[in-house]
Amino acid sequence: MPKRLDPVLVISLAQLFGTSLWFSANSAGNDLMQSLQLTPTGIGWLTSAVQAGFVLGTLVVALSGIADRWRASTIFVASAIAGALFNVLFAWFADGLSSALILRFLVGLSLAGIYPIGMKLVVSWAPERTGAALAQLLAMLVLGTALPHGLREVGADLPWQWIITASSVLALFAALLIHLLGDGPYANGQLSAPTKAQGKPLGVMDAFRIRGFRAAAVGYFGHMWELYAFWTLVPLLLARSRLVDSYPMLSISLMSFAIIAMGAIGCLLGGSLSKRVGSARVALSALACSGICALIFALGWRDLPELLLALLLLVWGASVSADSPQFSSMSAQACPPQLVGTALAIQNSIGFAITMVSIAAAMALFEHVGIDAVWLLVPGPVLGLAGYMYIMRR
Repeated sequence: MPKRLDPVLVISLAQLFGTSLWFSANSAGNDLMQSLQLTPTGIGWLTSAVQAGFVLGTLVVALSGIADRWRASTIFVASAIAGALFNVLFAWFADGLSSALILRFLVGLSLAGIYPIGMKLVVSWAPERTGAALAQLLAMLVLGTALPHGLREVGADLPWQWIITASSVLALFAALLIHLLGDGPYANGQLSAPTKAQGKPLGVMDAFRIRGFRAAAVGYFGHMWELYAFWTLVPLLLARSRLVDSYPMLSISLMSFAIIAMGAIGCLLGGSLSKRVGSARVALSALACSGICALIFALGWRDLPELLLALLLLVWGASVSADSPQFSSMSAQACPPQLVGTALAIQNSIGFAITMVSIAAAMALFEHVGIDAVWLLVPGPVLGLAGYMYIMRR
């Protein structure tokens, strides 16, 4: 039974399996381009459709207060089952770009009940170690993002539809885990009764009136400009770079999996460091590191030796994810317990709306200038750092 295990571990595993739905289509990018007659921009649109569904879903969750009124475990289970269904329909019944976009949008809508609700579940079970626990959770999300590339590598001889279907099976297992676990003892503001508003319900704007939340959210928004555009570009960057020719024994799927999965190590390392130096230092350091990696890659991808280029991508993959759980932890800790679900949902909603713009812009730019499109990612970390420091200094 999951309750006999560490609840954070159970939620993290469920997050791993549930979020494998996110980039399931990207793992079959080449097959999809042939099957549905898509261009790289079309693949970018499929990713943006997931983001759009996620944004709408998190916006509904935030504005309606569902996350703080309903049992988080119930929302997670229903969302995972729905996402698994829409993902299977995409794999076997999408016959063109229009139907594919609709079904990927519905997958994103379902993910809105998995990712931020998973974070709330963690807070409800382990409020005393939010930074480290969210780092473990986000590490699983990163692995879930990389997992479809790993499945593609393992099932290289299988039709792409079966690889995507495997993600749906994992999502159903995630639903089972959370159904058995349930909500934690500190759900819905039970942690500290004195912090509750006296007879006044709290809403989205109450979160943005809190300076600590506002600063963490701005840093998170800069991080999100870079993160998902980078993940979407990774297979294309590898295909256009010298790395494929230099390491013919490694497939693009395997290399993509390794680079994205490095983010899990970054999250776990950041979570461990946060216990010693605090979430703010870890988040800002990781955001600065990923920005520096983006800048070095943009400047040197033509001239850097292949080994250094590969190492740079691995470091970039680790640092680009490491700040996410710490910004979320800072946001959660800045808010009263009964506002955590709504605050995280609206932060995610705005953050993923930003990814829609950065992904679409990066993919369109990639078709015209190739690898130099990574220049578009650099402003995210710069503005995130500047915005955080400005708000906190005021």
